[in-house]
Amino acid sequence: MKRTKHSKDFKLQVVKEATETGNKSLVARRYELNPNMVSRWCTEYKNGKFGDVDVAVLPDLDSKQLSKENEKLKVILCEKDLEIAILRDLIKKKNPPLAEKLEVADQWIQKGYSIAKVLKIIGIARSTYYYQKNYRVEEKKVSEGRPAPGYSYTEDGNKISDEQIKELLLEEIAGDAYNYGYRKLTKVLRRNHKLIINKKKVYRLCKELGILRPQRQKKSSYPRKLARNRTITGSNQLWEADIKYGYIEGEDRFFFVLSVIDVYDRGIVDYHMGLSCTAKDTIQALHRALFNRQQFDQLEKLVIRTDNGPQFISHTFEEFCENYKVEHERIPPKTPNMNAHIESFHRIFEDDCLSRWQFETYAEAYEAVTEFMVFYNERRIHSSILDLSPKEFYEKQMRENIKIKEIRL
Repeated sequence: MKRTKHSKDFKLQVVKEATETGNKSLVARRYELNPNMVSRWCTEYKNGKFGDVDVAVLPDLDSKQLSKENEKLKVILCEKDLEIAILRDLIKKKNPPLAEKLEVADQWIQKGYSIAKVLKIIGIARSTYYYQKNYRVEEKKVSEGRPAPGYSYTEDGNKISDEQIKELLLEEIAGDAYNYGYRKLTKVLRRNHKLIINKKKVYRLCKELGILRPQRQKKSSYPRKLARNRTITGSNQLWEADIKYGYIEGEDRFFFVLSVIDVYDRGIVDYHMGLSCTAKDTIQALHRALFNRQQFDQLEKLVIRTDNGPQFISHTFEEFCENYKVEHERIPPKTPNMNAHIESFHRIFEDDCLSRWQFETYAEAYEAVTEFMVFYNERRIHSSILDLSPKEFYEKQMRENIKIKEIRL
């Protein structure tokens, strides 16, 4: 039997989960490893054989810090719930006018919610809200500054009008200074014509003449790609990824589950579960998913679609996608329907697992999630894939090349 060689990152991930759950056998069962091997890796980590690496075990953190992080997460969840509720009110009305938007805003503000948060969700400026509410607005008195004098002085004390300075500028750009911006033109006027003039005035005169050089646009190393409409006809064409929060009642804290789903066969290709979910955790889960489906160096690029979470917009994640030739596209804000398949899975996950149990420890949550993922992939039937489980459908598709209705999204 061929011996499998595991990477250092994989070993550290296993050690991290074993330390967090306190159950090496459970983690070994999830990754189909020998429990003795997991125990040996944990011992090697404690003895420093993996180098100076910290698996960042959350239980060792100060309890006050844990409490603060939990409170932050609770606030985030409350804000999400508020956003969903307000958007539901707006969806009932097709292209609602400003008056109806203000009416919805007032309803939620009267319930005690923050004015700033409600207006941000609805998309109304605070100034617009207060103007409509009070039917008047005080005009702001804006200082226009002192008027331009219309001339400058030379070092000898002679006056030169702005029109003469404009002629000098046109002469200079017709000669050696043809490629200069306003800052260098300021230097030229000072050196060649002994003018006492600052760059702000030169900028204004250049703008009046229409000779300002265009600003160079800063290009992002990883330009954002927006999700576009696609037609999916087989597995491993489009994956969707997203993060779900779970709550541990007995420890009063949250855990994270990042899932990667194939939109065609509905299978969870791989997932990450932990007390944190960083960009590194995300790329490790995606790397395992690529390995599970053997999607390295394919002729057609695999597309992975995500929202705009911090893990997915990080340079680390974008660099990984570029190196492994995966096309990463992101949905626009407030359009969860463009990530419909992973959202649908999260509803099933919530109903059949997270809401079904009340977890007292992280180990209990870990075991329940692991068992649910196996059940979902191997036994739960889906009407959209011929009443088969995702694993059965995928294997049958690979063997017999069966087809279902193409997916458009």
